Amino acid sequence: MPAALEVTALLRQTQSNGGFGMVLHKGDADSGAILVVAVDREGLGTLYERLPDPDFPERRPGRWQQVRAQNPAERQAFDDYLDRRVQRDPDLWIIELTIADVERSILNPA
Repeated sequence: MPAALEVTALLRQTQSNGGFGMVLHKGDADSGAILVVAVDREGLGTLYERLPDPDFPERRPGRWQQVRAQNPAERQAFDDYLDRRVQRDPDLWIIELTIADVERSILNPA
């Protein structure tokens, strides 16, 4: 699935579940990787990335996995990490989702 289409689907699914989503960095429409920043009630972000499933490496695109959480004492370090990721991969998409249970409702729906 093209990245732009998947981003649109994630944003619409978030809205249909009562949440809010926005694009923080627009990447390549066809092949850009996607990072999801889930924001909690305290305004802290948790970063998810789709990584290959070790049990099924041939299955694409893989499962969403938490790769980083924002530390309240070091909020800027999280933003700096995202900036470094974009510098290394300008085709990367970063979207921010504010929703009660991002893992269950968006990233790993039943």
